[in-house]
Amino acid sequence: MSRYYEFFCPVKVIAGEAALEHLPYELTGIASVRPMIITDAGVRAAGLLDPVMAACEESDVRIAAIYDEVPPDSSTTTVREIANLYRDQECDAIIAIGGGSSIDTAKAVNILVSEGGDDIAAYSGAGVLTRPLRPFFVIPTTAGTGSEVTSVAVIADTGRSVKLPFTSSFLLPNAAIIDPRMTLTLPPHITAATAMDALTHATEAYTCLARNPLSDAYATAAIKKIGRSLLPVMDQPDDAQGRLDLAEASTMAGIAFSNSMVGLVHSLGHATGAICHLPHGLCMSLYLPFVLEYNLEEIRDPLADLLLYLEGPEVWAATPASRRAEATISAIRHLRDELHHRCELPRTLRETGKVKEEQLDAIARQALDDGSIIYNPREATLKEVRLILDKAWG
Repeated sequence: MSRYYEFFCPVKVIAGEAALEHLPYELTGIASVRPMIITDAGVRAAGLLDPVMAACEESDVRIAAIYDEVPPDSSTTTVREIANLYRDQECDAIIAIGGGSSIDTAKAVNILVSEGGDDIAAYSGAGVLTRPLRPFFVIPTTAGTGSEVTSVAVIADTGRSVKLPFTSSFLLPNAAIIDPRMTLTLPPHITAATAMDALTHATEAYTCLARNPLSDAYATAAIKKIGRSLLPVMDQPDDAQGRLDLAEASTMAGIAFSNSMVGLVHSLGHATGAICHLPHGLCMSLYLPFVLEYNLEEIRDPLADLLLYLEGPEVWAATPASRRAEATISAIRHLRDELHHRCELPRTLRETGKVKEEQLDAIARQALDDGSIIYNPREATLKEVRLILDKAWG
């Protein structure tokens, strides 16, 4: 636990029933009359733009432009294209509606339209931005990434086959709007993968080197909601309260890891995403139990705590104190098995069908260069990371 820490979350959260209807009030409060919507084709096809448009039509806000072709792995080219549309249509705010890719894309677009130019790579890294950006609102349609409350974005530079990281408190939105209607139509495999993403955020936040009492509170609250609601939502997808629980858990886990960082699960996930183009949430789900096993002796006490939040007081009380850390890992494995049973969410790299065994060396090398590894509670060598990958191969 850090002896000195800072905790920062200035994002207004507007959550619950009819949360979307509050968007025009937020826009008029900052004198925005020509916002742009950034989203993807799936979100638009699911009709999720309709309640947003309806809410805006009832006020003086006019949506000046809609970009609905954000790809699953957004790139610098997409960012440039959207920034040009924003300028052409003289927009004055950005509304991101979607999952992690749409939100990250919108953050990068905001950098370009605020700072000028069209080379987003010039702003990559930490501490490059020195002043506030344009007004920015986020409406998540998945319950996983927590991007609506994080100061980071990742954009692929496909020309160089690398992922560009952006870190700045100026990337945080003015408000995050958490409305259960936006996740009701989420397909089962995406519901599962994004919830596992949130669970990983919270678990790594609670066990990594920079954890602190405030991030712990958010992390444990998130894990409790996921433990209580994920499988019921898988069985009853139109459970609005369960959907809201998962969306709130995602936001809380996002606040937790923004303030405490993550660890080796993310290093491996970032590398696997870059090399094999697997979705981030799936990568998190794949690696989580294997990394927890690797870190076990360094995190035994906090991991034991998490059994209470994941499985509830009865299971926690019935488990001997010396076995609770292992029981937490078993509970996560059981959860992955249940998700695999319900929607075939892969549990091993082999089950994905998209990873080749000869790629594991490259994944291991790239994972060691990822910034998240700095906060992992146990140091890892190339050989040790490669052994984790062998176990995750299955």
